[in-house]
Amino acid sequence: MDSGPKAGGKKTADRTDMVGKALGLLVLLGEEPRGASAAEISRRAELPFSTTYRLLGSLARDGFVDYEPDGRRYHLGLRIFQLGQRVSNHHGFAGTAMPVLRRVTAETGEATILSVRDGQHHLTVSKVDGPQIFRVTSDPGHLGSLSTTSVGKVLVAFAEDAERERLLAELPLEQLTAKSVTDRDAFRAEIAQVRRQGYAVMDEENEAGMRAVAVPLLNSQGHAFASLATAVPVFRLGLDELIAHVPLLQEAAAELAARLPQR
Repeated sequence: MDSGPKAGGKKTADRTDMVGKALGLLVLLGEEPRGASAAEISRRAELPFSTTYRLLGSLARDGFVDYEPDGRRYHLGLRIFQLGQRVSNHHGFAGTAMPVLRRVTAETGEATILSVRDGQHHLTVSKVDGPQIFRVTSDPGHLGSLSTTSVGKVLVAFAEDAERERLLAELPLEQLTAKSVTDRDAFRAEIAQVRRQGYAVMDEENEAGMRAVAVPLLNSQGHAFASLATAVPVFRLGLDELIAHVPLLQEAAAELAARLPQR
């Protein structure tokens, strides 16, 4: 006769719960490029300070988190970087994608960015800066908006039909600059235009002073599994000049789509 849950089952559930909390702390730290204190992370994670402090200590011992004693702040550790590099290599982003991105940058003289969708954000997986002094800030590992970026709009526009409709209905429309589109009908109309023309633009909607154009990397079903963009400061290229790079991006995207594992 079953007398109810066994003690061992509860211990396993507790361990699983703590693993989930620890992973949650890593995600939060990933959103803090300057690091954060245990108290700040505790508040954001909505966990007791004692639990947060204990988990951060365990993560630091294993190299997943670094602790800066002077500022009493925690940062993601080199172990995370190591794992990220392995993921990048597994998906071909390092060995396969980087030569193509470098070639595009050599021709445009501007930054080239490769992104994938991560839930309701885009994730930068590879980037090559242009030779200019001005540097694009979306480094690999950066999570950005789907609604205010060219790479994000492409990933929404060329998602599977049901997923695209879900995103159009539920995606938070963030007001990051004065030009960000926050009206849902207007956003839906823009995504329809992106599907018709095959590329998306960002004109200071995500970051003042920056504009970008992106195209999709399509799988055999015609759905985007990544996006490729050229990003420039507004003082260097007008919108029409930037859009003139679309054929080059489309050629590079087709090459990458043929070489990279498709998710």
